[in-house]
Amino acid sequence: MLEVVGIGKTFGALDVLADVSFGLGEREALALIGPNGAGKSTCFNIVGGQLRPSTGTVTFQGREIAGVPAHHASRREIGRTFQTAATFGSMSVRENVQMALVAQEGRHRALLPRMEGLYRDEAMAILTRVGLEENADSLCGTLAYGDVKRVEFAIAFARRPRLLLMDEPTAGMAVKERFALMDLVLRIVREERLAILFTEHDMDVVFNYADRIMVLNRGRAVFSGTPAEVRGNDEVKRIYLGENDDGHLPGGAHG
Repeated sequence: MLEVVGIGKTFGALDVLADVSFGLGEREALALIGPNGAGKSTCFNIVGGQLRPSTGTVTFQGREIAGVPAHHASRREIGRTFQTAATFGSMSVRENVQMALVAQEGRHRALLPRMEGLYRDEAMAILTRVGLEENADSLCGTLAYGDVKRVEFAIAFARRPRLLLMDEPTAGMAVKERFALMDLVLRIVREERLAILFTEHDMDVVFNYADRIMVLNRGRAVFSGTPAEVRGNDEVKRIYLGENDDGHLPGGAHG
């Protein structure tokens, strides 16, 4: 579904990212991890269309999208969430999802006050899917942060994506909420045959939910593999993860 080949990004004389390659198939979850300054955000933003790569290609469902802006039609099946949840706090939960559906269909001029009846049933179906149907008429600004994160996921899902880009999806959430959100996201990813690329600082989330992990350091990919392979790699332990007191890396089952 997604193929990234040799992407790099240079700002002036500084190589922020160099020769990074990876692929991602349907129903697959790939985590990008690394220390601060490793190039994760740059890589993520190139795939998402916020940055143009200096080198390399990004192919999504057979179409070249490197350098194509995030709003372009060729990126319509890519949904995204951000580290800080981005919702309209003064609008209801349902209206936030309706807005996403309106935008997805290109009906930007059919906004308030005529939006009330647009895609109402579709919005409610999505909210039921993510467990927020009882909050449909609540203002987003009144919700607990964990529920706001679910609303943001519902907005991304309303784009009918094939690929989900999630930047720190559990940032700012309590531990129990983190696992509940990721359980929900991964269940829908599997059911809908989507793919997900995510960055995350919580290593328990990474090791419990990623099928594969790519480790970046100083702008380069230093290792890629399954959670078990990453957990056992000495270089990864040295540059980023660190060992627990018992000599084991984080990421055991959360059950």
